Amino acid sequence: MARVRYFAAAEEMAGLASEERSEQTLGELRAALATERSGLGGILPRCAVLVDGSRSDDDAPLSPTTVVDVLPPFAGG
Repeated sequence: MARVRYFAAAEEMAGLASEERSEQTLGELRAALATERSGLGGILPRCAVLVDGSRSDDDAPLSPTTVVDVLPPFAGG
């Protein structure tokens, strides 16, 4: 099961800081999260989603050692 970590507003919308997920691809994970957590689904398209530290396409496979980071857009100055 892949480990998914949520940061900032994504954590707030998900209602937790991290979790283990069983989806097999990044696309399956995105779809499941959007369905299961409507608040997160609203910001997910604007989030950077990193698989093991790199941006990946939706067909990227997820394994038990995979770490997925969900990072919302950050404002700064």
